[in-house]
Amino acid sequence: MNAIAETAAAAGTGAGSRALPLAGRHIVVTRPAQQAGPLRAAIAAAGGIAVAFPVLEIHPLDAAQEALLGRMLERVCAGEFELAIFVSPNAIAHSFAALERRGLHWPADLQVAVVGKGSERALAERGVGRGQAQVIAPQTRFDSEGLLALPEMQDVRGKRVIIFRGDGGRELTASTLRERGATVEYITCYRRSAPSGDAAELLRLWQDGRLDAITMTSSEGLRHLYALLGEAGRALLETTPLFAPHQRIAEAARRLGLSRVIATAAGDAGLLQELNRYFSDVASSSC
Repeated sequence: MNAIAETAAAAGTGAGSRALPLAGRHIVVTRPAQQAGPLRAAIAAAGGIAVAFPVLEIHPLDAAQEALLGRMLERVCAGEFELAIFVSPNAIAHSFAALERRGLHWPADLQVAVVGKGSERALAERGVGRGQAQVIAPQTRFDSEGLLALPEMQDVRGKRVIIFRGDGGRELTASTLRERGATVEYITCYRRSAPSGDAAELLRLWQDGRLDAITMTSSEGLRHLYALLGEAGRALLETTPLFAPHQRIAEAARRLGLSRVIATAAGDAGLLQELNRYFSDVASSSC
């Protein structure tokens, strides 16, 4: 696996770059390759060097799964559901690609719900939320708990709900909505796996003293990274600040014995804000 790809950022070269909060810092971005671009660009804009090391790989469906997704999309377009929930931007991208392959169009009046800002943007790019039905999304806590706490998700008795997701995942949304009286179905629209290959290039960065922080946006991805590193790599991981935009990820890291865990506000903005603050403090204390 060619795991490492450094963003072309002229960090550490020139007075303007040295003044930036992340100047010369190597920050590992562990998002799947399809979603890593915005965070890598933001790190580069702050003077840092974004190191792409995806800890989750996203794959298309096999033929049988694709056929199931197609039949489900036909049901959605035929009006069989009153609420559709997308768990991630990947779920949106793969579902709408399947719609396009079949010449189908998303129903403008179908209520849609998501858990994060990235999914809101992905829907807006596809014109969803501009018609009769607005997108339901939390504005503070960007997870299943945040979505389920919204007023629109309380009185769902008798509603037919479809959840678009990758293979596996948490059951909280479906189980809670069923307890509230909804009929809930799942459909898989992409597959996830651990990264192939090894962490040799990441270990070389550590050994060269060129790895300053890791961003981690998935508890599942954290487990993949921990398994991939081996004993020597785990010892290095324990010495490295790990930035997590959700308390659940931070808690998972601490359960693995990591002590330098920094919980941030949600999303790329939360990660970048805390990275800037942390390394600004480091720079100040070294003066």
